[in-house]
Amino acid sequence: MNKKRMRLKGLIKKESLQIIRDPSSIGIAFLLPVVLLLIFGYGVSLDAEHVPIGIVIEKPGHLAMDFTGGFYNSEYFSPTVFSNIQEAEKALMKRRIMAICWIRSDFERRVLSTKDSPVGIIVNGVDANQAKIVTGYITGVWIKWLSQYARSKGLRLDAPVNVEQRIWFNAAVRSRNFLVPGLIAVIMTLIGGMLTSMVVAREWERGTMEALLVTPVRIKEVILGKIIPYFVLGMGGMAISVVIAIFIFHVPFRGSFLALTYASALFMLTAIFLGLLISTAAGSQFVAGQIAIVITFLPAFMLSGFVFDINSMPFPIQVITHIVAARYFVSILQSLFLVGNVWKIYIINCIWLMVMALLFFRIIRKKSHKRLA
Repeated sequence: MNKKRMRLKGLIKKESLQIIRDPSSIGIAFLLPVVLLLIFGYGVSLDAEHVPIGIVIEKPGHLAMDFTGGFYNSEYFSPTVFSNIQEAEKALMKRRIMAICWIRSDFERRVLSTKDSPVGIIVNGVDANQAKIVTGYITGVWIKWLSQYARSKGLRLDAPVNVEQRIWFNAAVRSRNFLVPGLIAVIMTLIGGMLTSMVVAREWERGTMEALLVTPVRIKEVILGKIIPYFVLGMGGMAISVVIAIFIFHVPFRGSFLALTYASALFMLTAIFLGLLISTAAGSQFVAGQIAIVITFLPAFMLSGFVFDINSMPFPIQVITHIVAARYFVSILQSLFLVGNVWKIYIINCIWLMVMALLFFRIIRKKSHKRLA
């Protein structure tokens, strides 16, 4: 038992020294999470803010100016006034503005009319998602002002539905609160998959694997000796990511840190096992790195629910997402950060991660052996 412990300790020390001597490993584990979180946290947003909008008022009046004041007082719009609709349309075609709010000459006469709207909306639909958001924002400004005007006149605004909004879990409706937890899963996939995908391939390329195979160490000890240092490295990167998410991006964390640690450890093992499996099958570091990008990073980015809603994907793609480990970790992270300890979601996703980790480990054990061919 002591000999086994000493051999394992020696292998862990060897791999740890290799990591310390390789600045790229330290950079991927600790610098990459910071860079990616800052880039995505500040650079990627699903919110439409300060949208350039053109306002055309055919006949200026008190009501028209009062209505357009809602655009100036909103953080969602950056309005520009045009003297006529033709100038506004030219600006829209040149993409100087994203939408036009056209207030017709009979605005004040027909402001409460239910037959025809005195306000026209023209939106640049090249980006369909943003077009829907901008249309919703403009409609919201119109409905809000119309309701206030009707109340000031002592009138009742007829509406088919009286909507009372209740926004749960992300009351500020900040896309950053949704994106950053999912990004942590992508980063952990990158750390676990990319780093370990080149571990075994590097040993073969440098000729050190042959020397390792003639030693008394067992193949199980070789695998553990490579897993443990990268696991510690990955959990360190995870800790940095969580700290940045909470204290720099102010993403609320409503769950248990113990539950987060356990789920992170489980996902990190899954990512490491998948990386080792790629490394075992690949013959060189370059090939292993390319395979890791295709098999780990891209599916984690595209098919995990990090940005794109899985329920909106075609059914065949939804089926494929079930073999992407990041899908389960993204669900856990978004639940722990924004909702809390929802144990039904947590346990089911942890079970799937455990199944995938055991499957990958079993395949690695089967493919790893102490012989050269």
